[in-house]
Amino acid sequence: MYVHQDKQERLAQLNKIAESGGGEEKLKEQHAKGKLSARERISLLLDPGSFVELDKFVVTRSRDFGLDQKRFYGDAVITGYGTINGRQVFIYAQDFTVLGGSLGEMSGRKIAKIMDHAMHVGCPIIGMIDSGGARIQEGVLSLAGYGEIFYRNTLASGVVPQITISVGPCAGGAVYSPAITDFVIMVDKISYMFVTGPEVVKAALGEETTFEELGGAYTHAKYSGVAHFVARDEYECMDIVKRLLSYLPQNNMEEPPAIEPTDDPNRIDAKLADIVPENPFEPYDMKEIVKSVVDNNEFFEVHELWAPNAIVGFARLNGKSVGIIANQPMHLSGSLDIDSSNKIARFIRTCDCFNIPIVTFVDTPGYLPGIEQEHHGIIRHGSKVLFAYSEATVPKITVIVGKAYGGAYIAMGSKHLRIDYNFAWPTAEIAVMGPEAAVNIIFRKELAKAENKEELRKKFIEEYKAKFANPYIAAEHGYIDAVIDPIETRPMLIKALESLSNKREGRPFKKHGNINL
Repeated sequence: MYVHQDKQERLAQLNKIAESGGGEEKLKEQHAKGKLSARERISLLLDPGSFVELDKFVVTRSRDFGLDQKRFYGDAVITGYGTINGRQVFIYAQDFTVLGGSLGEMSGRKIAKIMDHAMHVGCPIIGMIDSGGARIQEGVLSLAGYGEIFYRNTLASGVVPQITISVGPCAGGAVYSPAITDFVIMVDKISYMFVTGPEVVKAALGEETTFEELGGAYTHAKYSGVAHFVARDEYECMDIVKRLLSYLPQNNMEEPPAIEPTDDPNRIDAKLADIVPENPFEPYDMKEIVKSVVDNNEFFEVHELWAPNAIVGFARLNGKSVGIIANQPMHLSGSLDIDSSNKIARFIRTCDCFNIPIVTFVDTPGYLPGIEQEHHGIIRHGSKVLFAYSEATVPKITVIVGKAYGGAYIAMGSKHLRIDYNFAWPTAEIAVMGPEAAVNIIFRKELAKAENKEELRKKFIEEYKAKFANPYIAAEHGYIDAVIDPIETRPMLIKALESLSNKREGRPFKKHGNINL
């Protein structure tokens, strides 16, 4: 028997109260919505028995508007640390059963403290969002809590991975913490994010909308780009987090985790030789090339639904984590537009932050033209791709498989942006523009005078193709390091990455660059 039996019993009683959250009825309401509780979510994500809770007995200090009668242990958020597949992470999970998961002064302090711990030891930060937003009864104290979190999100950016799991409402100012983090995962039918809800939208603008249409998971995955992944349910959501972490290091001072390879590094795929069509404007699925080349054909795509004319995601080559970037001819012919430029640039910078080599597959006719693109800033947004590739110092390899025209040739990992190795397939076409458009400009006068315009145009086009519809002019100038057989792409990439394993590249001293946001 314990000497202080009564004190042990009191501790056990307080632990039980704290772990009950908002009580049995509130827990039933949570389950009735098809949602897990905050503690169930933590147990589902972390290794069994690894969670260590901090600040379990924190309560609000506010007494206004009846809060003196609503003092719950934990103050609507559970914080602590644990492991995922043996790797330490710091975590917080908002508890909707307690005051709707609202953020007050003390819950804000709890989250800030756990973020500070993560930064001090260099571990990923995982936040589970399920909240009604700022706790109105606490006024500016709740707003201060958000401000402290946003500040730490910014300090942690590029230092430790930050992952947001949206498993409930997230509204108002609360949405900006997820927006600063590296990855956002939303769950279909239970996750909602918006600055103002449907009722405010209707009152202010007279627009009728629903929670799902305004800020549901698929809205943010397809249209806004806020969500990087959409999960069918909370179980799949936790699996996505685990898979995502498997490609990321603990912090920016470490290398990403490598695994024992189970795929032959010298494997070749004869099907690659026939994948690019004879007609450069005939669509094909670039993902077939990507999956053929990477280990075990496993490609973990990021932002799959947003800006589908570009592909980004993680894979492995000989067991080592790499970031994949590619144009997708199936959508907009693989051209670069505003959204795809943002998608590519952000992914480059994420990889560069966390020491993940970048492999780029190119087939693009250029930047997307048009009044809408120009008026919405394709110049400003398109420049981000150039900036991001130029800024990145991780190993960078580019493979041009098809079209590489104009400014998009330069932007998509060209040698001129200091890419380490630039390879090309024999099907590559590197030119200022496509043959048809080029002939119309170069031979405008000749064509205007000619009686047999179409026949002469075809002749000029064939001459232009013979000169530029290939990678050899660029190779002659050293802008392409090697023209490779498509079937040997995988072993060539693996050997190239091995040769770059000790790469070191400096940059001029500065506080930071001034990317055109």
